[in-house]
Amino acid sequence: MAGFERRTLPQPVAAVREAYAPDSVVLDAGADFETLPPEAAEELGLLVDALDPAAYPAEWLPEDAPPQLRRYAGSDFTIGMPGDGTVVWTRQTTPPTVIAKKRAEGTPEEFLAFLLAEAFVELSLDVPEHFLPFFGESYRDLAAATPLGSNETYQLAAALFDAWVGLRTREVFRSWAADGDGSANAEGDTGSDIDHSDSDATIHPEIHAAWLDAGDRLVRRLENLPSEVARGGLSFTGATEYACAAVKHDLDLPAPFSALDTAAYRDHGADYAVRWASKTFETLDE
Repeated sequence: MAGFERRTLPQPVAAVREAYAPDSVVLDAGADFETLPPEAAEELGLLVDALDPAAYPAEWLPEDAPPQLRRYAGSDFTIGMPGDGTVVWTRQTTPPTVIAKKRAEGTPEEFLAFLLAEAFVELSLDVPEHFLPFFGESYRDLAAATPLGSNETYQLAAALFDAWVGLRTREVFRSWAADGDGSANAEGDTGSDIDHSDSDATIHPEIHAAWLDAGDRLVRRLENLPSEVARGGLSFTGATEYACAAVKHDLDLPAPFSALDTAAYRDHGADYAVRWASKTFETLDE
């Protein structure tokens, strides 16, 4: 694949980077990817101060785990995984790196601004960059709690992790409204993990508007999720992806997904996700 170039950020996005991830390196990739090829990962090493590849215990993975997930858990320097979207970030480099894939060139400017801002916020919140360290050894429990195949289990885990991260990032995005209204919505929501009240860039109305617009595009799908699953027009994992994406936009969710939009999930994380999956699939089988 083609190499990397430093990305020039428009002022609103640059202001978010300065407030939330000022040491991060922002790059454009010369091609699309799910996982960077080894030669591209090596090139990335020339643009940062150091590399620190992550590795995780093989015991966390079920026997039928997808090959890419096994590679991610291993010692290879792995950037990007299936389902990561247009913008990816990593702390496996010093400083952290944010990468816009080639397809960002065709992404609407406002939505791309939201995606980049989201990466900076996630870096500031110190959340894991993938679901595997989030679930840890509980990933095997998640696989055992469902009748899904290995690829669908991966899809479900990625969606559930997306929702858990979204419970945190949305607090920040809410606070960027022009009127400064950052009121909480989820039960027991008490505010962001990080206080940026002393920053000169705490209100970002342009990015807040893009966050709202991205959420508006999900509303109709949310309304029809239960009926689409019941008719067989959408798989349960596909419906979970839509619902979990909606969490980050502070939207009302239908049952059983509404149980993921709670302070309990925010606080208890992977254990709660496994219990939710187990209970939900038991109900579906009845």
